[in-house]
Amino acid sequence: MSWQSASLGDHIELVSGAAFKSVMFTDNPDDIPLVKGENIGQGEILWDKSRYWPATQFEEYAKLVLKPDDIVLAMDRPWVTAGLKYAIISDRDPISLLVQRVARIRPLPHTDAKFLKHIIGSKSFSEYIKGIMGGTNVPHISGRQIRDFQCQFPDLETQQRIASILSAYDDLIENNRRRIALLEEAARQLYKEWFVRFRFPGHEHVRIIDGVPEGWERQQISNLVTKLGSGATPRGGEAAYKESGITLVRSQNVYDHAFDDDGLAFIDKEQAKKLANVTVQSQDVLLNITGASVGRCCMVPDRHLPARVNQHVMIVRAKPELCSPFYLLFAINQRNNKEGLLSIARSGGATREALTKDDVGGFQILLSDSKLMNEFDEVAAPVLRQSHRLSAMNAELRRARDLLLPKLMSGAIAV
Repeated sequence: MSWQSASLGDHIELVSGAAFKSVMFTDNPDDIPLVKGENIGQGEILWDKSRYWPATQFEEYAKLVLKPDDIVLAMDRPWVTAGLKYAIISDRDPISLLVQRVARIRPLPHTDAKFLKHIIGSKSFSEYIKGIMGGTNVPHISGRQIRDFQCQFPDLETQQRIASILSAYDDLIENNRRRIALLEEAARQLYKEWFVRFRFPGHEHVRIIDGVPEGWERQQISNLVTKLGSGATPRGGEAAYKESGITLVRSQNVYDHAFDDDGLAFIDKEQAKKLANVTVQSQDVLLNITGASVGRCCMVPDRHLPARVNQHVMIVRAKPELCSPFYLLFAINQRNNKEGLLSIARSGGATREALTKDDVGGFQILLSDSKLMNEFDEVAAPVLRQSHRLSAMNAELRRARDLLLPKLMSGAIAV
């Protein structure tokens, strides 16, 4: 194999987007979604956060259309606690336009697109970006700095062979992600059908009184739980985290219905002892209570127990005799309830969105009869268990891929 040390700039075409006028942004999904730094996650575009550009103005910016295999990288706050803010455009993504302060990276003819993707997604590139970010209020990088990254490039055929090996892991991970999404969507739709539209088994024989089925009632969350509480970050912040130990759940791990292993933090037994009052138990519901991710809610997978939470995550522990934890999870994530919690979080007048213990405890959800909740459990519990198993499988696949990646990318392992 012929390997050459080169600057990334020798192998890519890099452009930044345009300064679209915000007054023309729309929320119409029939318009063209814009890819901004705020809707770039870790390896994916968060399309639900997109703003849109009028389709009638599309031709003017046609040169900034993103294509499959394009890599986009945030240039403002390119690295956050959850990881590098980059993504690869796939053929399943909608036609979209590139906004300023986002870099579009395309391979030159002598560079394989999938190989390039793994360079950008490598730990060495993330560490490089973390080390060069400038600015005080808004950490940022420049196009020149991206181009200056030094790495090893084999010939094109070897790049393709390496990318093929690593892509096999990515394909398995993506398949599992889709299965998880389908499982969770099925359970969400069942909750909506039974507890929002009131088309539950036997609904034909139940009277609707004041807009809800007879016998159902609204209850404050505080009446349905044995615990509402958030934790703290160990003294010393991120520098105090360990390579392994007891899991510390942070807001970047908590998504709607889904727990993300990326960026998991660990603490030792002494640190965990100081957070004993926020020990996470099986079937605890976790709710993000501060920042941009406020309101995101999931159930912790048992594989991460025992665990603790930091100050941005609240434990919501159901009284099973009154409310199933699975029902509670889906109730909090139900659209109208989610919007209600977000409205409360934004109404405090502070610059940062936040929910307090009183906010969450005082929030009301609709409680059905116990028989129907038990029937819902019989569907939701297996769905979440299967979702957690697939998520655990993905974590192992990522771990194996990430161990293999630097050895393949450096030529330490021949292909």
